[in-house]
Amino acid sequence: MMKNIFALILLLAGLTASAANFAQQADSAYNKEDYRQAISLYEQAIANDGVSSTVYYNLGNAYFRDNRLGKAIISYERALALDPSNADARTNLDFVRTKIEDAPEDDSSFLSNLHHNICSALSPDGWAWCALALFIILLGTVALYIFSSNVAMRKIGFFGGIVVAFVFAYTTAIAYQTSNAAFRHDKAVVIVPTTNLSSVPRSSKGKTEKVVPIHEGTKIEILDSLSTPEDPNVGKWYDVKINNSTRAWLNAADVEKI
Repeated sequence: MMKNIFALILLLAGLTASAANFAQQADSAYNKEDYRQAISLYEQAIANDGVSSTVYYNLGNAYFRDNRLGKAIISYERALALDPSNADARTNLDFVRTKIEDAPEDDSSFLSNLHHNICSALSPDGWAWCALALFIILLGTVALYIFSSNVAMRKIGFFGGIVVAFVFAYTTAIAYQTSNAAFRHDKAVVIVPTTNLSSVPRSSKGKTEKVVPIHEGTKIEILDSLSTPEDPNVGKWYDVKINNSTRAWLNAADVEKI
């Protein structure tokens, strides 16, 4: 029994060392400007050791150096989904977006951008700890209101508790949102040089069917999907939205989910 446990420990230690070795080899290949080898090794590190914001960030850098902008954007987006506070990934993502042909327009509202910036301030764990700290403070304000004999202190406990309760609820919502971002798969990025938005989910049969080209690196939101086995050219279509407005159909094979 002890031998089996010892063998299992050695196996786990070997797997951990192997995954770390993949990441180190990838860093070495990147520094030698062997970007395709670095990409392969970073992907092996992710497959063996699980997802990591740092490794996805490094993978995005390697894809960018290999001039695969769509895959670079996907990697940076995945890094930020795991850790919205990864400032390097956000900076590089914004930079790569200036290099793509269909540069995204910011049509979000002021409040939406403000919320996005707040979410980016901390990692999911950081927001969870903030929520816990605010909950403790909230309990303190409740205790102050209930047990204090001083009227002024009771007012502070009452009104302070209301403010803290609202902030606690918002912080909890952010913690939930950021922690679940990595498990959402309703966003995707175009990974081919050019694809077409279509008004109908089938290969274009004439000029009456509107077709609009979009290019590598364009981010889309997936609303629905439709399999079309009878279509010899496209087996599956996504109903997508771009920039919170434009809605059309897109060949599913031309994009990769974040």
